[in-house]
Amino acid sequence: MTNLVVPQPAAAEQRHQLVLLTHLMYGLHTLSFFSAGVFSVVAMVLNFVKRQELPDDFLRSHFQWQARSFWFTLLWLVLSLPLWAFFVFPGWAAWTGIGLWYLYRFIRGWWAFIENRPMPVPPQPA
Repeated sequence: MTNLVVPQPAAAEQRHQLVLLTHLMYGLHTLSFFSAGVFSVVAMVLNFVKRQELPDDFLRSHFQWQARSFWFTLLWLVLSLPLWAFFVFPGWAAWTGIGLWYLYRFIRGWWAFIENRPMPVPPQPA
């Protein structure tokens, strides 16, 4: 008796790899909460490199959700830097809030991804 191996179509295999990559990127972003953002940089490089290979709107919505979450977090961290000049508490409070918002965004996105729900994305300009 021989084992018959049926090869998967290339598109299905590519999508499977992108799904695994998206899980990895959500994991890296979530780990970054505990590592001062180091892993998010790696995830964003992967996001940028693989963005052109996305086969559907579902995956695009999650890649865009991750990118927007990263860039808005970075923006708010930079804008709140002056708060550190007014003693430690205002800066610490701002960065704690930003960090919790960041963690919330990635947990919410990952949960939706697991449930096969797309993320809301802003409309694209015409």
